[in-house]
Formats: sequence, C-alpha cells, structure tokens
Amino acid sequence: MNRLYKEVAAAPGGRVSYADYMQMALYDERFGYYMREREKIGKEGDFFTNSSLAAVFGKALASFWIRLVERGGLPPAVCEWGGGDGRLALAVLEEWKKKSPHTYQKLSYTIIDQSPFHRRRQQETLRPVAEKVRQYDGIPRWLDECGSFSGIVFSNEFFDAFPVHVITKEHGVLYECFVAARGGRLVEEKAPLRNPDIIRYLDERGLALAEGQRLEVPLAMKRFWLEIGPLFRQAVMVTIDYGCTDEQLVAPARRHGSLRGYFRHQLIADPLLRPGEMDLTSHVQWDAFRLYARQAGWEEVAFVRQDRFLLAAGLLNEWAVSENAELFSAASRQNRMIRALIADDGISRFFDVFIHQKGAKLSAADMWAAPEFLP
Repeated sequence: MNRLYKEVAAAPGGRVSYADYMQMALYDERFGYYMREREKIGKEGDFFTNSSLAAVFGKALASFWIRLVERGGLPPAVCEWGGGDGRLALAVLEEWKKKSPHTYQKLSYTIIDQSPFHRRRQQETLRPVAEKVRQYDGIPRWLDECGSFSGIVFSNEFFDAFPVHVITKEHGVLYECFVAARGGRLVEEKAPLRNPDIIRYLDERGLALAEGQRLEVPLAMKRFWLEIGPLFRQAVMVTIDYGCTDEQLVAPARRHGSLRGYFRHQLIADPLLRPGEMDLTSHVQWDAFRLYARQAGWEEVAFVRQDRFLLAAGLLNEWAVSENAELFSAASRQNRMIRALIADDGISRFFDVFIHQKGAKLSAADMWAAPEFLP
C-alpha cells in the first residue's frame, strides 16, 4: 500500500485537504515527488521547461539582469527559487562573465531548492562556477542567514507547484473537496465549505463561482507573499510561470479547474493517480498574485507573455549570423532554440512573465534592450 495513502488514512476522518495532499505528495522527505532520486526535467523526466533551452534562455536572462545592475543600480546578486538541475544558472553565469566581467567579479548567485537530489545535481553542473554559487534548502533559512535581501529574485515554474485547496459549486452550494483514503485507494470527497480562510479569500478577491465550476484556492501563495514579500530591501523579482487572470478563470475551458499531474510527459487529469510519483501543478492565479504582491509592498513593473519579454530583453541579439549552413553546427542549434522560444506556436505561448520591484525605481531605459516588442 502506498505510503502516502497511509498518511492520509491516519488523518482525522481519513481525509485531508487538497493542499495538505499536495504538500505530502510533492515535498514530504520520505516519499514526495520532488524528493525522489530520479530525473524530473527533460527527455528522461516528466516534463520540459525553459531550462531545457538553457543555453539560449540563460543568455537572454543574463543580458536583462546585467542591464538592471549596470543601468538600474541593483547590487549584482541573484537568488533563484527552485533551481532544477542548475543548467539555467550555469548559462546565466557563463554569459554574465563574458558580457560584464567587472560586475561578475562581485556577483553572487544563490539557489534555493528543497530537493536534495536537485541540489546535488546543481553542485555537479555548477562546478565550473562553484565560487559564485550558494545553496539553501528553504527560503526562511536563506533569509535568516542573509537578512533583508537586495538584488534580483528569479523563479521559473515555482509558484505553480504551491499547494492549493479545491472548491466547487453544486446546486448553489459551495463545497470544499478533500482527498480521502477509502478501500485501499485515494478518492475525492466533498463537504460544505467551512474553512474561514477560503471564505475570506473569495471575499477579498471578489470571486463568485458559477454553477458547476471548480476552483483552486492558493492560500499557500497568499501566505508566502505576506510573510516573505516584506523581507526585501532593494530588489527586482522576475516570475515566469503559466497562469490565468480572473477574466480567464470564468471561461468555459477553466470551469473544471487546472490542478493536474505530469508523468513521463503525459498530462494526467486525475491528481490522485500515482501519488508521490508524478508532478502536480495548477495555474497561477495572476490577479491574486498581483494583489498579494502589492499588499507585501511590491510595485508591478510589467506583465507580458514570455516571447514578448525575451524579445524586449534582446534575445534577437543572440541570433547567429553565420556562413556555416551545417544543420548541426553550433550556430544553427542556437538559432533553432531561439526560434523555439519566440515562435507563435513555441513553448513561450504557455508562459507569462511578471516583474515587480521593491525599493528600486527602474525606468524602461534601465530594463529593456528592445521595448518596441512590448505590447
């Protein structure tokens, strides 16, 4: 019998909230998905992400961040939340060293990742630049040690893995959905909504569910912003993830919610299948993200689709003009990666980029190499 099933069965009433289930299924040190000793990203894993194109993606990020330091006056310090296998960090650091050696000398790059497996992979990948890198297993410990942080905060598909509660409306009544251990398997059960934090969330967000609608409630994200958000002094936060606005939440395609799993590059509609063996994600609710960032003292700078962000950051400057027409030349490979990132049907159509600042006053000239690409 699955160990996670036993944990749920031992809970009061033999059931837990979806948020508690996700916390266990993803982050439990004994059986959580992110703690497992196996590949999760790329061909041998369960999903592809931007780090799969790290060689080019990292160049664009490095160029953007160098502008923030050289023109915007930010300290040359980066903190990445959830560093994966470290390939993106390596690409950023190598490019930074080439493009801005004088700021690279003072640069520090911190990676925060709960997964021991990922931290070991990062150490292997980042060995050539090890003197620049520090690692922590959690944001609170990092902040306890470094105090109020100044610099650049970056995350790529970080908030989509935050635990969420799940509610639905049936016959005019709001219910919370739970995960229950019954007869040797995990099943969903519903009970009339009683959680005051969920009720408060719906009220302060002005959300009303339609009949039959299912919605994730990101209380963990709210708590994170209000607890962690104030602990920064002079910083820019670059958040890349997939999500939806309140307007998109009520679209017919969203009425069944967005919580799902990924296993071996297959989308798994039932989040209770393969407990602890597959990734679990839900779309970030961008208007909630915006609200709680503002309450935590952050100012919104930009909210754009990823391809627009990359173009405005100057990605096309990396296009390799070469007489070498070999299909598998380094120049051709780089151009294919750029094309994959900016094509209308490429990976960037799934991602948005949210930029916030706190204690900084960046202008468009400080940030963008090609602002004409912004909407």
